Amino acid sequence: MGIYVRLANPRGFCAGVDRAIEIVNRVLDKFGSPVYVRHEVVHNKTVVEDLRKRGAIFVDEVSEIPEGSTVVFSAHGVAKQVQRDAEERDLRVFDATCPLVSKVHNEVVKFSDQSRETVLIGHAGHPEVDGTLGHYEDSSNAMYLVENLSDVEKLCVKNPQALSFVTQTTLSVDDTRLIIDALRKRFPLIEGPRKDDICYATQNRQDAVKLLAGDCDLVLVVGSQNSSNSNRLHELALRLGCTSYLIDDEADIDKNWIKDPMVIGITSGASAPEILVSRVLEKLRQYGAMIYPENEISPEDVEFSLPTALRKN
Repeated sequence: MGIYVRLANPRGFCAGVDRAIEIVNRVLDKFGSPVYVRHEVVHNKTVVEDLRKRGAIFVDEVSEIPEGSTVVFSAHGVAKQVQRDAEERDLRVFDATCPLVSKVHNEVVKFSDQSRETVLIGHAGHPEVDGTLGHYEDSSNAMYLVENLSDVEKLCVKNPQALSFVTQTTLSVDDTRLIIDALRKRFPLIEGPRKDDICYATQNRQDAVKLLAGDCDLVLVVGSQNSSNSNRLHELALRLGCTSYLIDDEADIDKNWIKDPMVIGITSGASAPEILVSRVLEKLRQYGAMIYPENEISPEDVEFSLPTALRKN
């Protein structure tokens, strides 16, 4: 009997998120406020509010930014037209696009230059998807967005012999494999990237939830509602048979969720700071929960360099 908590490992910040937040902080240190940020630099409201307090101003479009100002592009990346718009407004640009997203952009540019139609597997309306679609500029061909197996069945292309695909970096690993398999079945000559576009952190955090869910009655995913990778963790826990909730922080926990006996699993999305997990654990301790020791794992050792202008001597 009792309430016990198990922690997923790895969880929380990835290298791309660390880099993006550090870029905004260093730009603020170097140039002072205001610093404009196009879209939320990462999808976490606590991170965004902390940066806003330091003097970051978040905007939807570069047209909202005064000419000659300083802007940071978010970790999700931007379309080529956004880059051109920033140049036209004489903005000082610092690009916090995750290098793994930039890799996908480079693949799209290559396929566009080769006049290959391209399929993007992703979620409509997500900033990363908008940015990736905006790197395909071959006007004589097309880039298509597919979100699910139904979209694959309905997909019509001009030339199946010259067709490629890329993916959003924060998707469900399992769902994406099914979609890729369906694309290959419909279009046997379709070509994809040599290495999976789904980022290491997305895969690792989903694998950790798979290990966690088998021992848990309830899985709490700490992350913001607009965070793609956090939503995928929540959906995965549900699919594995657990009750699961996506929560911004400890204030979202409903005491009625907590039963005795119960094992609660805790994970967090790649854009959620560890302080939020600590607050959730403290709230659960108030309900009488005991925290299991974390499993020992090999640490993620991925690190992305900062723009040259922001590196400390």
